[in-house]
Amino acid sequence: MDYFITGGSGFIGRRLIKKVLQRPNSRVHFLMRAAHLDRVPDLLAYWGVEADRAIPVVGDMTHPLLGVGSAELEPLIGKVDHFLHLAAIYDLNAKAGIQQQVNAEGTRQALQLAERLQARCFHHCSSIAVAGLFDGLFREDMFDEAEHLDMPYFQTKHEAEGIVRKESTLPWRIYRPGIVVGDANTGEMDKVDGPYYFFKTIQKLRRMLPPWMPAIGVEGGRINLVPVNFVVDAIDHIAHLEGEDNKAFHLTDSHPMRVGDMLSTFSRAAHAPEPAIRINAALFSFIPRHLMTMLMALTPVRRIRDAAIADLGLPKDIFRLINYPTRFDNRETQRVLKGTGIEVPPLHSYAWRLWDYWERHLDPELFIDRTLRGRVEGKVVLITGATSGIGKATARKLAEAGAKVLTIARDEHKIAETQAEFAELGLTLQVYQGDLADLAHGEAITRQIVAEHGGVDILINNAGRSIRRAIEDSFDRFHDLERTMQLNYFGTLKVIMGLLPTMIEKKKGHIINISSIGVLTNAPRFSAYVASKSALDAWVRTAASEFADKGVNFSIINMPLVKTPMVAPTKVYEQVPMMTPEEASDLVCDTIINKHVRLATRLGVFGQVIHALAPRVAQVIMNTSFRTFSDPKEGNESKASADQMAVSTLIKGIHF
Repeated sequence: MDYFITGGSGFIGRRLIKKVLQRPNSRVHFLMRAAHLDRVPDLLAYWGVEADRAIPVVGDMTHPLLGVGSAELEPLIGKVDHFLHLAAIYDLNAKAGIQQQVNAEGTRQALQLAERLQARCFHHCSSIAVAGLFDGLFREDMFDEAEHLDMPYFQTKHEAEGIVRKESTLPWRIYRPGIVVGDANTGEMDKVDGPYYFFKTIQKLRRMLPPWMPAIGVEGGRINLVPVNFVVDAIDHIAHLEGEDNKAFHLTDSHPMRVGDMLSTFSRAAHAPEPAIRINAALFSFIPRHLMTMLMALTPVRRIRDAAIADLGLPKDIFRLINYPTRFDNRETQRVLKGTGIEVPPLHSYAWRLWDYWERHLDPELFIDRTLRGRVEGKVVLITGATSGIGKATARKLAEAGAKVLTIARDEHKIAETQAEFAELGLTLQVYQGDLADLAHGEAITRQIVAEHGGVDILINNAGRSIRRAIEDSFDRFHDLERTMQLNYFGTLKVIMGLLPTMIEKKKGHIINISSIGVLTNAPRFSAYVASKSALDAWVRTAASEFADKGVNFSIINMPLVKTPMVAPTKVYEQVPMMTPEEASDLVCDTIINKHVRLATRLGVFGQVIHALAPRVAQVIMNTSFRTFSDPKEGNESKASADQMAVSTLIKGIHF
């Protein structure tokens, strides 16, 4: 038995070919683009057959008669038993033009080719999308009753099936699969589609929250999911039955789940919080369709919507499908499959396989270059204060990764010492000497950097001054506030505002500010330091909002206590667990790689939450640490009491 198959290298097609080749004396001719012929050996290995049983036919879905030349066409005339047309574009984000060309006109050309070959039956893999957004039960014998076909995929699949129904001179059979997901036995899938669009959100919730914490989800219409192995087995069986011509078959789940139940099932499979509280999306259906269209046409609404769905990795039309209104009658399919064992398994029995395969093979993060070298090689990076502590450790790692590292520093001895260290390692650190607390210095150096390097790709604002002193001891030391603000806020802003215009012009750049966990916890004894860092954080958040559409990224790292020269004068810290500069530099590198908007320890986030939800309790907690870690007396600076050790261990990394 001879078969001609389009889409044979696709997700469904290559499995269907493997299935039909298991039949005795079967031979498959499959359409392939000339540019993809190098894939044939791998396909033959997958199917487990010799080249004489699976024969590529060079062609193109966008050409007349699929681009099949007469030399390949003539020998097949009268010899094809089954012409299976599976090729199509199934992508909610695809342009309408290419979908029309492939899905609709491609089907017409496939049908004409099948007629030229005098195939005995034309099998068309359609979709439940032919129903559009029909409100109610859509039977297998229904077609013209479809509603709301304004989405390109819906429209082109409906048109394609109409071509088969109205123009075919051959017997035909139409298969309408539901939303096809991975193999129920292996989890294998080839792209992010359907429910997979929600997997990234589920993964984010798992990373943020413990699995026992209830989450808020959405309740919607019934979503019809079918594993690819069911679709393949069903098509293979129905295609070879006698007396079933000129019929359509719904390859669907007889008991489809609601969207909310589906998301709960996948959340359990991912060990993520389940959406215990669900918002019924149908509540928004009272808005007339034309009014919703007008609302979404407004630029502010459209931009906010597009930004939200882009952050979640969702296609633009996904929310229209949440309240999917169509249910599918599949009694004809049930009739022909009765007694075969071919059926849709319950989702909970294989959801974990789908999730595991996605996380191991399809997660978009897997295809992003997450190496530091991939992010910084050949780029100009400016790190202020790179002659010691966090800045020095970060500069070394970036230089080793191939970045061109610049720094602004004022101490001649430290500059010489650091450059010598880098030279011994075969690394280069270009130093611009100046004091950022002197705003004129900062402005001049920034102009020089722009002139020599055309700006920078990444700016890491690390230089800072910290003063540890209780407010009660600072009544006559107002200059502490002035000194700290001068460097940490005004000096830093001079650098940012000097480099930001070139980033805006290039529509790319990344500004990272080393802030403090004290900003989140309101740490006692650091009023001057925390105030300066809080001011900078607020400015950065405002700037991030203003330049969100300019390609410039802003990041804030609320760094915990780090063992640097800044904290060395405070002897009690010798007994306190601290992060090393190398560990802190890892946080900076992680921010460069992943472009975090804010990176903070869980302790810092917890402190921020407590201050927001129970401010009085937060004040008592911080006051307790304040009193526990009283200012040391002369001669007893390095000794820590049992209470101090207990508290420091409990809240590791906080500025006491």
